[in-house]
Amino acid sequence: MDKLRVYIGWDSREDIAYQVAKQSLEKHASIPVEVVPIKLDDLVEQGLYTREIDPLASTEFTYSRFLVPHLAGYDGWAIFVDCDFLFFGDVAELQEYMDPKYAVLCVQHDYKPKETTKMDGVPQSAYPRKNWSSFMLMNCGHPSTKQLTPELVNRESGAYLHRMQWAQDDEIGALPTGWNWLEGWYDKPAQGYPQAVHHTRGGPWFKEWQDVDYAAEWLAEAAEYEAKTGTKA
Repeated sequence: MDKLRVYIGWDSREDIAYQVAKQSLEKHASIPVEVVPIKLDDLVEQGLYTREIDPLASTEFTYSRFLVPHLAGYDGWAIFVDCDFLFFGDVAELQEYMDPKYAVLCVQHDYKPKETTKMDGVPQSAYPRKNWSSFMLMNCGHPSTKQLTPELVNRESGAYLHRMQWAQDDEIGALPTGWNWLEGWYDKPAQGYPQAVHHTRGGPWFKEWQDVDYAAEWLAEAAEYEAKTGTKA
């Protein structure tokens, strides 16, 4: 592959989260990567996204993430990742999991959130395969993945999309837990870092979420981004 394409969900309320996810991913990558934000307004403008606003959607990319295969031309491999991630691992390692028999690979959490709300007061809901779709290694040319047309993504329910009902069960591969390490759910490793920390409950860009695991590392990454770009979150 020329570059590993990585699509990161972007939310207008959390630009700094996107920037930190992007910067930390690129910093640790030993292969060329192309990072693309999934911005809802752009997709609407292009006519690719026509869904009504869903009051239960916790981010602007709740559904648009499933447009990744279309955006990638239904060809090759691509990653989708939520913006509330902090990377310590090298995405080059994911190449060993790119088995063509799989439509998609993810960390297959058995996750039942303890909190009733998350982030900025958004309700926390529990459903089968929760958080599987927050980090997806997608085989964009796979017949099942090719079903994710803009028409289907705009039409189908959130349950159908997020539970990956568009793929057969044996077409959903497993990634190591470290690639979607749910802060507040998994125990910190005795040494080293997970490959990708997911601040799914709320991240250090919210003042009330600065006591979470790996907050210091996130804040340091954000400070580095702000110093480099002259911006202030």
